[in-house]
Amino acid sequence: MFTRRMLAGLLALPLPAFAQAAPRRSLDAAVAFPAAGPRDWGQSMRQLRIGLLGGENESDRLGRFGPYRDLLEATFKLPARLFPASDYAGVIQAFGAKQLDIANMSPSAYAGAWLDTNGGVEPLVTTEESDGSISYVAVMLVRADSGITGIEGMRGKAMAWSDPNSASGFLIPRFSLRKQGISPETFFGRTGFAGGHEQAVVAVLQKQYDAAVTWASGQGEESEGFTRGALRAMVEKGLVEMKQLRVIWRSDPIINGPQTVRKELPEAFKEDMRLFHLALPKAHPEIYRQIERGGGAGYREVTAADYQFMIDMRRQEAAERRRRN
Repeated sequence: MFTRRMLAGLLALPLPAFAQAAPRRSLDAAVAFPAAGPRDWGQSMRQLRIGLLGGENESDRLGRFGPYRDLLEATFKLPARLFPASDYAGVIQAFGAKQLDIANMSPSAYAGAWLDTNGGVEPLVTTEESDGSISYVAVMLVRADSGITGIEGMRGKAMAWSDPNSASGFLIPRFSLRKQGISPETFFGRTGFAGGHEQAVVAVLQKQYDAAVTWASGQGEESEGFTRGALRAMVEKGLVEMKQLRVIWRSDPIINGPQTVRKELPEAFKEDMRLFHLALPKAHPEIYRQIERGGGAGYREVTAADYQFMIDMRRQEAAERRRRN
């Protein structure tokens, strides 16, 4: 059974647990960008297939990740192709069908892929924030002119979840609210899935829902959309001004999602992907900023054990859903 103690462990993973493993970080002086040239592992791969999670319109995703794809091609002398999914489930299913080699996953989407493939995916690195943490937060937003100033004001109102496979956009807010004694099933008057983080925020602005949940680094100025996240990206694209919105709730910290690969791929490939990402912020800072939708301290190595709580939570959520049905 998934307990509150287990949830607390997920939402506030202690930094000493990571430090004990001495993971490599982008900030390490010894980290160097991989030398350009073909690799032995490339002989068995026709192309490098890169999955892109949903939550943002496709043209913007392809635009942001285009230089990243080009850099992978130039570095490893292997064609690379972007596969944008309409939602998180698309990338999860593509990993299960072995149609992807690597993707930057949310923690919940990684856990879903791990369960779907029976442990057939592996995390390599995750994002490190400016303060040295490797976590982000879920935030609940309302229109600034809504008159809603706190979570109690959402009683009987309409709530937009971002995606059923999103940690910040669905799973964590539901568990966190239950921890506060709030049942999402009865507290809100209406709930629904908006189809992604960007879509959920737009649905609030258009008064289709009273509130939405999305992800943010939790770092920097709230008035600027924080340092990184869905809000920051929307501000930079001119889709929203933060003065239009009010943050009425934040979750506890959630471990950042990992760069994920198929576990069966060669170890040399995995190591090249680790080094490529660890060195990316220093070697190609603009490409790093684009794919991370804002700034941070770079990346840090992670292992499957770092996401076990999320896997357990996904497994428990599935069991509860089966009981309800």
